[in-house]
Amino acid sequence: MQREFVGYYKSPIGVLEVISSTDEILSCNFVEQEKSITSKPHILLDSLKQLNEYFKGLRKEFDLKLRLNGTSFQNTVWKALQKVTYGKTITYKELAQKIGKETAIRAIGSANGQNPISIIIPCHRIIGSDGKLRGYGGGIEKKKWLLEFENRNVK
Repeated sequence: MQREFVGYYKSPIGVLEVISSTDEILSCNFVEQEKSITSKPHILLDSLKQLNEYFKGLRKEFDLKLRLNGTSFQNTVWKALQKVTYGKTITYKELAQKIGKETAIRAIGSANGQNPISIIIPCHRIIGSDGKLRGYGGGIEKKKWLLEFENRNVK
């Protein structure tokens, strides 16, 4: 059985819980409160450092080894999300086109919503075709904050 490690980052919009193995990030999600933590492997410490740099406006891309435990389709969507440029947004339809699944817009939305590694895999950068913000696991207000934050820090 694989050992998991937990770390927390207090962002300006809430506490992020990061879970890793000894060498890969497994998840990053908003939580209500921190729990007790054990020892932290290098990958977990590095993820917390990179999150801190991101929220200070110093990091535009994450450089972390991730483990994507989803279906083949979900993994394809999550990998495509990582290519959406900092400070930019694309629609679910555009994302569907990028992965060659033009008619799978709802499935794209579902996979986007099941992204286990938020912020690091920037699912917040996907919006509706009408330009409106659509669901975000952390809540629409956090999605709005993240997009405005990135727009302010684009140089």
